[in-house]
Amino acid sequence: MQAPLIQFIILLFIAALYLPVIFFAIQRRDEGHAAATWLVILYALIALVINVAEAVWRDQSDAFTFIGINTYVAFTLVAVLMIALQAFLKNETWWIWVGFWMFWLLGLALILTNALDLSDVVWTNGNFILYRSRLGPAWAILGWLILIIALILSLANANRGTRQPLFRNRLNYWFTPIFFTLIGDVLLFSGVSILGQPFRLATAIGMAYVVGTHYVPDLKNFLRRALIYVLSVIVIVSFYGAGYLIIQAMFGNSPSFNPLWAGAVIALLIAIVFTPLTTLVARAVNKWMRGDQYDASTTIHQYSENISNILDMDRLASIAVGIMLEAMQIERGFLFLVDTERQADGKRIYKIRSARSPEERQIVAVELQEDGIIASHFTREGKPLLQYDLDLLPAFRNASTRERNWFAQLRTEVYIPIFAKKQWIGLLAFGSKLSGNRFTKEDLSVLAAHANQTAVALENARLVDNLMSLNQELRQARRALERNNQELQRIDQAKSDFISIASHELRTPLTVIKGYTEMMMDDNRLDNNLKSMIKKMNEGTIRLHEIMDSMFDVAQIDSRSLKPHLQPVDLGKLIQEVCIEQSKTAKEREQTIMIALPPLPQVKADPNLLKKMFHHLIRNAIKFTPNGGKITIIGNQIPPVINLPNGGVEINIIDTGVGVDPNLREIIFTKFYQPGELGKHSTSKTRFKGGGAGLGLALSKGIIEAHGGKIWVESPGYDEVNFPGSQFHIILPLEKLENGQAHTISDGVKYGLRNENEVRS
Repeated sequence: MQAPLIQFIILLFIAALYLPVIFFAIQRRDEGHAAATWLVILYALIALVINVAEAVWRDQSDAFTFIGINTYVAFTLVAVLMIALQAFLKNETWWIWVGFWMFWLLGLALILTNALDLSDVVWTNGNFILYRSRLGPAWAILGWLILIIALILSLANANRGTRQPLFRNRLNYWFTPIFFTLIGDVLLFSGVSILGQPFRLATAIGMAYVVGTHYVPDLKNFLRRALIYVLSVIVIVSFYGAGYLIIQAMFGNSPSFNPLWAGAVIALLIAIVFTPLTTLVARAVNKWMRGDQYDASTTIHQYSENISNILDMDRLASIAVGIMLEAMQIERGFLFLVDTERQADGKRIYKIRSARSPEERQIVAVELQEDGIIASHFTREGKPLLQYDLDLLPAFRNASTRERNWFAQLRTEVYIPIFAKKQWIGLLAFGSKLSGNRFTKEDLSVLAAHANQTAVALENARLVDNLMSLNQELRQARRALERNNQELQRIDQAKSDFISIASHELRTPLTVIKGYTEMMMDDNRLDNNLKSMIKKMNEGTIRLHEIMDSMFDVAQIDSRSLKPHLQPVDLGKLIQEVCIEQSKTAKEREQTIMIALPPLPQVKADPNLLKKMFHHLIRNAIKFTPNGGKITIIGNQIPPVINLPNGGVEINIIDTGVGVDPNLREIIFTKFYQPGELGKHSTSKTRFKGGGAGLGLALSKGIIEAHGGKIWVESPGYDEVNFPGSQFHIILPLEKLENGQAHTISDGVKYGLRNENEVRS
C-alpha cells in the first residue's frame, strides 16, 4: 500500500508543476507569438491530463496499458511541438503538419477499431511476428519518428536562414525541448517507464521559456565561457600534476624530499602563471568559437581622436563608420542625418537621409512621423534599437509598412540615435558581426558612447555642410540675378528706345493735328455740333501732346541728355502758379489746397522743368486723394550738411489720400508704374485714382536728380478706407556763393483754395 501511495503523490506533484508553466505562458504571452503560446499551453494541458489520469488509475496490473496510451500521447505531443515551432517561425505551411497529424490519427483509429478486419497476426517471416495488438503503437512510433526528423530539419533550416544573431540564438533554445522529447520518448518506446514522464515537463518548460521570453541569454557565449572554465581547470590540473611528477622524478630519491614542500612550490608556480594561462586559453577558445575581441576604451579613444576635427560630412561618415567596422568586425555600417521639419498642423517630421556619397546616396530618404512608434522610441527613449526588436516586438507592429521596409532594406542589425542639445540630429546603423555573434549589452554601450562622441563632430559638419549648400545656393541665385538684371536692362533699354522713338515720331503729327483743329475751331462757318466734336478732338490731341512731352523728357533723362537751363527761381511763386492751374480740377473734386511757405532763398534751377515736376506731383496728390480731401504744401530751409555743403530748400507736398505701400516707395518712381490692375484704370485727369501714362513720378525724380536734389515719399501704408495719406519730400540744393554774397530771399506764400473761395497773402 505504501508504494502506490508514494507513486500517486509523485504523479500529482509532477502534474501540479505544469500549472506554473501554464500560468507563465499566459502571463508572458507575446502577441507576436500568440498562436505558439496557446500551443504551448495545449501541450502542458495534455501532459497534465495524462499525468492526473495515470495518478488516479495506475496500478501494477495496468502498467502496460498506460505505456501504450503514453505512446499515442507522445505522438500527439510531438505533433503539437511541431505545429508550435511552425507558428513561432510564422511559417504559412503549418496546416500541412495539422493535416499530417489528423491523417495519422485516422490511421491509428482504423487500426485500434480493426476497421480493416485484420487478423491477430498481421505479418510474420518465421522469426518475427507482428501482432495486430502491436500495430497501433508501431504506427504511432513511425509518425513520431517522421515528426522528430522534420522538427530537427525545420529548425536547422530556420537557424541557417535567419540573418539575425539574436533570433538565431533564440532558435537554438528550441533544441532543448526537442532534446528532452527525444530522451523521454525513446526511453518510453524502449519499455523504460519513468513515473510521471518528467521529460515532458522539461519540454513544456523549455517551450514556454523560448516562446515567452524575448531576450534569452546568449547560448553561444554561455558555452564559450563554460568551455573556457573547463579547459582552464584541465590546464591547471595538468600543470600541477606534470610539475609534481617532474619534481618527484628529480628529487624524489633525496632524503630531504618533502611532498608538502613540493606541492607548495607547484602551487606557487601555478599562482604565477595562472593569469597568463587562463588568458591564453580564453584567446584560443574565442578564436576557435569566433568570439569578439576588442578593447572598448582604446576603441573609443581612437575614435574620438580621429573624428574630433573633421568638418567634411563625407569624410566624417567614412571615418566614423570605418573605425567601428574595423574595431568591432562589423560587416556594414551607415551614418544618416536627421532633418526636422514642421508640418502645417504643427507636428514634426524627421527626414532621415544619407550622410555620405558612394553607396548610401543610393538609399532613398525616409520620413518618420513624430508620433510614430519608431521615431518615438528614438526621441523619447534615446536608446539603440535592434532590428530583432523591430521585427518581433508587438510594440513596433503598428509602425507603417513604409518605415519597416526602409529599415529592412538596409540589412542592418542595430540603430543608434545621435543627439546634440537634446535634438535628434543623426543615426548610426550597423550590420551583423563578421563572427555571427549577437550584439551584447556591452557592445550597445560602446556604440552609444561612439554616438555621443559623434554628436559634436556631426553638428559641426552639418553646420559646414549647410553653409556650403547655402553658399552654393547664393552663387546660383547671384548668377540668376545677374541674368535677370541683364534681361531687365535690355527691357529697360527697349522701353527707353521706344519712348525716344515715339516721342520724336509722334510730336510732329500731333502738332499738325493740334494746329488744324485749333484753326477749325476758329472758323465761324462750321456748325456748332461739328465744332463741339472738333473741340473734343483738340482736347485729346493736347492730352497726347502732354504725354509726348513727358516721354520726350524721360527719354532725355534716360540718355542723360537733359540739361537744365539754370536761373534763379522763386519756388513760392512757381508753386503758387501751378496750384492756380490745378485749381479747376481741385474744385471739381471739392478738395482744399493750402500753401504755407515761409520766406525761402531762391534756387538756381530750370523753371520750366521745376514747373513740370510740381505740376505732376500736385496733380498726383489730387488724383489719389478722395473728394473733400486736403493737400498742403509747406517748406523750410536746410542748413549746410555733408550732402548739402551750401544748404538747400525742402518742399513737402502732404495729402490725405490713399497712401503708399511701404514696399512700393521706390517702385512708384519707375517708368510706367501703375497701382492696381492696369486694365481697370481710367485715363481721366480728375477722377479719383484715375490712371495715366505712369511717367509723372519718374519724370519728377529725373528732374530733381538732374538738379542734384533728392525726392522721396513717406506714408503709413496704403488704405482706401481710412486714407492715411502720403508726404512727398523734395530737396533742391542751393548754389555756392562767393565771399560776402548772400542768397536772395523770396517772399513767403500763403495761399488757400477752399469751397471755390481763394485766399492769398
